[in-house]
Amino acid sequence: MQSKGRRAGLRPDMVWKIAWRDLLSTIRDRRTLTSTILVPMLMIPLFTLGMPYLLGKLIGGQAESRQKVGVVGTLPQGLRDALTRDDKAADGKVTRAGVQLVPITDPLEAVKNGEVDAAIKPTTPLPHRAGDGQGTLELYAKLSNLKAQTGAFAKVQDTVTAYNKSLTVARLKDLGLSEAALNPITVRPIDASPPQEQKSGQLGFLIPMLMLQFILTGAMATALDATAGEKERGTLESLLVSPVRRSEVVAGKLLATTMTALITASFSLIGFLLAGLASSVLLRGMDKEMTQAMGGQLTLTAGSLLAMIGIVLSAALLISGILIALSIYARSYKEAQTYVTPLSLLIVFPAIALQFSDFLKLGDATYAIPLFGSMVGILDIVKGTITAGHALSAIAANLVGALLLGVLALRSFGREEVIFRN
Repeated sequence: MQSKGRRAGLRPDMVWKIAWRDLLSTIRDRRTLTSTILVPMLMIPLFTLGMPYLLGKLIGGQAESRQKVGVVGTLPQGLRDALTRDDKAADGKVTRAGVQLVPITDPLEAVKNGEVDAAIKPTTPLPHRAGDGQGTLELYAKLSNLKAQTGAFAKVQDTVTAYNKSLTVARLKDLGLSEAALNPITVRPIDASPPQEQKSGQLGFLIPMLMLQFILTGAMATALDATAGEKERGTLESLLVSPVRRSEVVAGKLLATTMTALITASFSLIGFLLAGLASSVLLRGMDKEMTQAMGGQLTLTAGSLLAMIGIVLSAALLISGILIALSIYARSYKEAQTYVTPLSLLIVFPAIALQFSDFLKLGDATYAIPLFGSMVGILDIVKGTITAGHALSAIAANLVGALLLGVLALRSFGREEVIFRN
């Protein structure tokens, strides 16, 4: 009888009833709704825009604040003036504050103890003009400290560079040469990358990771409850002895899990689009380098939107198949969690590697790798470089993987030693 049930076709109404039964169980849990809807919409803009914006503000605040720099010995008056001078905009606002020079005796200890943010010590007399020899200036700072790097250390380094240039320019004028003699050839960089890739910025690799991570989180809630959770409550046995085919049970649970994952993916996509809209306001007036550093915004054309829907749908189906196939073996909900938790690493590690994708040779075969091909495809969509062939390869790989996992799950649901191992 069981064999005939498996060979019989699926009844859509019965599959939907099982899926709706599992969806209702998920919807009743408010915590699941929060993690499925609110968290993606709030966390994605925070990661892709809020944190970089905050970091930019902190670094910018370092430029506008005045740090203490310890000095051992004497400095040329011109260099002292350059270090302590404030740079101001046309409206009088300070864009870069100078440093406060304080005399010290031991630069290393002064920096270690936090007495000063950085310290400078001439080891040889510093020349007052170019051509009068070369001096050495030691610069002490906590180079592993981002605040020190972007504050006092950067200011002293930039000021010394500018001071050296001013001495050289003055020397050239004495010789009857112009400043252009320093740079006979100038380079004018032109960004040849597509406009969407320019907008995606340096944080674009976060989008595939966050997208699939939230899909996994959304699918996990339903998959674990519909398999290990039901086994723990004793309701799975009653479902399997009812006049429902095992294939319909698997299809219904897979449908419910995929729908939950797609709901999470939809709100993740909304979160990315909201971040893109917010960035157009927050990044207005910033220079191009800061805009790219705070990238990761997602804007979609009609074609890229279709590719995104196809890849996300197939990835959600594949992730749902993995979760159903794994969690059915668990005796309890907690045991199922231990099985599926490592799946996050399958998403995080490859996604982190995507930040070095420019150094990797990603051939056509890369897109045929289940799940990883989806991440590469989503990154291409973010950059505006996705092709129809690559998108179809990623979708096909996910669908084949989901089909194999669905068959595995069906075989597991047909084995009593698996269903009743509790």
